[in-house]
Amino acid sequence: MDRNEKIFAAVDIGSTKIVALAGKKNDEGKIQIIGLGHSASRGVNRGVVVNVEETFAAISNAVGQAERDCGHDITDVFVNISGQHLITLTSKQQKNLGNDPVTESEVAQMMEQAKSVKLDEGMFIYHINHESYTIDDEPVPHGVVGSVGKKMEGTYKIHVAPDSYQRNISKCFEGGAIRVRKAILDPIASSEVVLLEEEKEAGVALVDIGGGTTKISIFYDGVLCFTSMVPFGGNVVTKDIREGCSITAKDAESMKLQFGQAIADFAPENKVVTIQRNGWEPKQMSFKSLAHIIQARMEEIVVHFFYQIRKSGYADKLGAGIVITGGTSLLPNLSQLIKFHTGFDVRIGKPNLNNFVPRKEVYDPRFATVLGLLTMAVADGGNWKGKQRKSKKKAESGGPGIISKVQTKIVQTVISFFDENTADSDMSDPDKF
Repeated sequence: MDRNEKIFAAVDIGSTKIVALAGKKNDEGKIQIIGLGHSASRGVNRGVVVNVEETFAAISNAVGQAERDCGHDITDVFVNISGQHLITLTSKQQKNLGNDPVTESEVAQMMEQAKSVKLDEGMFIYHINHESYTIDDEPVPHGVVGSVGKKMEGTYKIHVAPDSYQRNISKCFEGGAIRVRKAILDPIASSEVVLLEEEKEAGVALVDIGGGTTKISIFYDGVLCFTSMVPFGGNVVTKDIREGCSITAKDAESMKLQFGQAIADFAPENKVVTIQRNGWEPKQMSFKSLAHIIQARMEEIVVHFFYQIRKSGYADKLGAGIVITGGTSLLPNLSQLIKFHTGFDVRIGKPNLNNFVPRKEVYDPRFATVLGLLTMAVADGGNWKGKQRKSKKKAESGGPGIISKVQTKIVQTVISFFDENTADSDMSDPDKF
């Protein structure tokens, strides 16, 4: 592998898992995934980093696996931004025009003016996009550049969240000497590989039902118009099964994945699952009873995210319906349950891998965000160069990548500690030792 070729990397920081991908462009222009790593998420609550040290350790694990898989060090990454306090603001701007056609420079100036909206202290603009333009109060649906008139108006959607979201994520990577090249909003990243352009134009709600959160984003006329979050997801289903059956969380999760479904009426009447328990009598539960537990909690989740859709003001503009993604979207019959409660057409948003060299492990809604991030990283281009490992033996031991960087940081901290204590001590007085 050419040590000077461009290597791109992405990390999805979720509430239950952290996934790292490394990729490169092949001769056909497709993205080839050459490194994959994942670990259980730590220090993350509802999509937000709350403990930098714990999250750093989990990221190091995932990135270290991806580095060993591809034989390159990862030095730059695209990461996702999410959180309960991500909100969408609307800004309207106008500009008086002369007799000349509208230029790209004038459009860019108007967008900069939109960014000057007053924000609450501690908030930061993570993304901005135009929603619509008018010239002399007439809509301009297909690009305003080149239009002629006396007055141009633009409506913009500004997506803001606490600046601490990005700051804490950057700290997690700084410990491994990795630069966060860009922090991308979760829905923008996942929409890259899950939604079709015609769906974004017609109006679609993308609902990402993860382990710890359910994220709602609405696209209309091709742009992100609304974002929100329900602060629970598939993990509450697991918790209900655990408590209802008096079993471990691990067994409850296994039951949900292997035998669960979202509609109890579809569950077989005569099938049971047996749970083996160390030192205790085995427990049995019918498929139907399990489905009743799951359906009750999933209906609660649907009610909450559908409330957010109605509150957005775009519920009557969802021509393409609802697309569900995330790990919980794989629950059998969930699409039918959502359609029953909302009246919208529903499909599962599995990643579109047309621009990728096929790799079976990632053809799964759970990888939608990280695949979208990697797609955007490759599209961004930039002068990314993968630093190739020198030997297989070195790669297996962690090599010069993130594992080595972590070890170096620990050693430097220990040395610094003893240097400071030695400097503070009076070595000339033997009674002090």
